[in-house]
Amino acid sequence: MLTAFIVLGAAPPAAKPTLGSGTIYLGAYSKHILAIDEATEKITRIPLKTGFPINVRASVDGTRLYALNSDMERFEVVDTVTRQSVDTFTLSEPGRNVRVMGFAIEPRQRFMAIAARGVTKLIDRYQIDPPMLVLYDLRQHQVLRKVEWSADDELQFYMDLRFSPDGELLYLFLNQIRIFNTSALAQVDQWDLSRPIEPGLGGGGLGAADEENDEPGYFTALFTMDDPVEHRGILGVGRVDLARRTIDYSPLGPAPEPGIRLGFALAPDRTLGYMLHETIGDYQLWTVDLREHRVLRKVRFDGRPRMAIRTSSNGKVIYVYQAGPTIDLYDAADFKYVRTITLDTDMTYGSFHVMAPRPQRPSPATPPR
Repeated sequence: MLTAFIVLGAAPPAAKPTLGSGTIYLGAYSKHILAIDEATEKITRIPLKTGFPINVRASVDGTRLYALNSDMERFEVVDTVTRQSVDTFTLSEPGRNVRVMGFAIEPRQRFMAIAARGVTKLIDRYQIDPPMLVLYDLRQHQVLRKVEWSADDELQFYMDLRFSPDGELLYLFLNQIRIFNTSALAQVDQWDLSRPIEPGLGGGGLGAADEENDEPGYFTALFTMDDPVEHRGILGVGRVDLARRTIDYSPLGPAPEPGIRLGFALAPDRTLGYMLHETIGDYQLWTVDLREHRVLRKVRFDGRPRMAIRTSSNGKVIYVYQAGPTIDLYDAADFKYVRTITLDTDMTYGSFHVMAPRPQRPSPATPPR
């Protein structure tokens, strides 16, 4: 009697996920902004005139990057089409240094909102001015409007500001969310939410949001709210409508204990969110279903001392980065480690952006000097 055996070959290894066809932009201590092509991982260096940036924000249309220098006084503008520095400006003047605490670019790049504090050098002392909120004309290089800050919660370094799509409203994210009109810089509304969760090291403020993947006029972020019955913090995902001044909030569970940091990234199709749960000895990546408002998966991983997360432009890869010269790649489907991109310079905080391919469009005219 003959017995037949079927010998099955080993399953072919799963193909490593591709990153997409977008571009990673990040600030570097080498006094550059690096542009990394996701498809080829080729790096283009964009030299900066003002030195290395401490914070970089992108315009809504992706044509410009606005870099704040490490002295927190000088801005530099980079054209992402030509990949050149095209402008610099500052609020400081001889004898008076103005340090920027936070900033936002109006969607049409007509002006910028800046939270700042000035210090004047006198003969025998330094005079610290009250903090102020400023609207700055990006073309004429002049202050349009400014008001001294008089609210109960103080302006903070690395704070977050956002404009509505038409530029008529300005949101400040502090202990409360305060909403101003830009016509007179007068407060028109206030939301009594607790301070949004921040990812990784750095100052207070929003932080845990992903503007590149959000729908224009909205942003999705992690918030905590106080349970009025149990008097405990509740962690949830909030989607803010910047035009209608509303927030759609969905609770996920208890707020994390002190010492636990959370980061957040949004999938390009906005159906999933990814959370970074960070505490020494217990690093986790979570998947959140944003349609059903629940956590789908929690996976422990090795982690690193300083971390933040973003998704690749095609949504298949999670970038784990922050400071240092490396970007760790994880498969978004199962959080398995893929590999590491190693740079020849350390990256700066608050400067990492992933931009998907966009239709070719001209950059806005360079502001006159």
